[in-house]
Amino acid sequence: MSQARGGRLPEQISLAMAELNTSVQIDKALWRQDIRGSEAHAEGLLRAGVLSGEEAAHLLGALRQVRAEIEAGSFRWDDAKEDVHMNIESRVTEICGAVGGKLHTGRSRNDQVATDLRLWTRDKIDETVLAIGALAQVLLGRATAEIETLMPAYTHLQPGQPSRLSHHLMAWQELLRRDATRLLDARRRLNECPLGAGAVAGTGFPLDRAWVAERLGFDHPTRNSVDATGSRDFLMEVASGLAITNIHLSRIGEEVVLWSTQEFGFMSLSDEFSTSSSMMPQKKNPDVAELARGKAARAVGAATALLVLEKSLCFGYGRDLQEDKRPIFDAFEGALVTLRALTGALDTATFHRAKLAKALTRGHLCATDLADALARRGVPFREAHHVVGGLVREAELRGVQLGELDEATLKAAHPLLVGEEIASALDPVQAVERRSLIGGPARPTVLSAIHEAEQFWATLPGFA
Repeated sequence: MSQARGGRLPEQISLAMAELNTSVQIDKALWRQDIRGSEAHAEGLLRAGVLSGEEAAHLLGALRQVRAEIEAGSFRWDDAKEDVHMNIESRVTEICGAVGGKLHTGRSRNDQVATDLRLWTRDKIDETVLAIGALAQVLLGRATAEIETLMPAYTHLQPGQPSRLSHHLMAWQELLRRDATRLLDARRRLNECPLGAGAVAGTGFPLDRAWVAERLGFDHPTRNSVDATGSRDFLMEVASGLAITNIHLSRIGEEVVLWSTQEFGFMSLSDEFSTSSSMMPQKKNPDVAELARGKAARAVGAATALLVLEKSLCFGYGRDLQEDKRPIFDAFEGALVTLRALTGALDTATFHRAKLAKALTRGHLCATDLADALARRGVPFREAHHVVGGLVREAELRGVQLGELDEATLKAAHPLLVGEEIASALDPVQAVERRSLIGGPARPTVLSAIHEAEQFWATLPGFA
């Protein structure tokens, strides 16, 4: 069986080839951007004197009609027309007749799809940054509400030092802040307009590429026609940024899973963001967080696919690049659905303050503060570290915490381990407030960090 085609290859095309060749069911997602680019191109042809005013009006009217048909769901996508571009152009020609064939003057599908992809990616970055910001703002709100809640800080998943929940939530926020700026940096680099680059070596028509670029909101035209149509490193960069974002969301998800266990008991997810077991009636599972971890794997796969796609591609467009859309579509979809789910989950979660406070009573959390107290009294820190390490060993032998050792035991370990400063060093509340340097967990420092973060997010587009 075969499918007909015309022009240079008028013979029938194998349906097996047609199945490989056709991309419309994937790239029709670009229809809005394709129509925007075609409108700008038609206006550019009018400015260049290639189209008359009447011809341009007919084309622009037909493009508006196509937009309305797609929005209404009445547009018929035809696999035989290969892709989104030919489907839209064919319908334009049906609407306005032979003048529809003039829409593609001075343009190739190569610069057309490169433009569509940049427009689409730019739009999706804006949407994703807003979603990242929404999650960050939930974290800022929870950090403000939990400013008095203390908890251990961990290294190696072992209790390390006293800290506060707000400080930990602000650590999550810092990841999101870098994620947003990373995508916005990529957005600036991709904001160049390929239209006018043609298939590979430009066009002989006197198009004003700078005007078309400005018309579509680009900073400037692409500087080289070969690079414009045959390179997709902007997709690699964005997909890599999305992979990093998803990995960050996975890390947050991992902590939500841990903190939701009965062993930790630091938090509970609301019922609307939890699931039950098909067999065990008592279960309440943190699937929202586990799915966030799973989505990260797909995001890394999407970035890898785009990197490998261009690895051995010669300069100039190659049809390999038809496969650039599914990975970037999937990367954005995964990031957005995960961001929105975690935003809701963390907004409605409950933090168990008593459990968090109780965790401060385990793990000898003030050991470093006790060593610091000796160091402030002139004892070399390495010696102080050794002394306190011995006291921790003694406490474990007795089955007590470091702060529960009697004064005689402390003094026997080192004669300077006496007085109010030593008692203060063993108080987790005072230990947290001593850490008031920039980036520390002391209450005023964290409140200042929250305020600064609120100002940062307010500067981003869509958050003012």
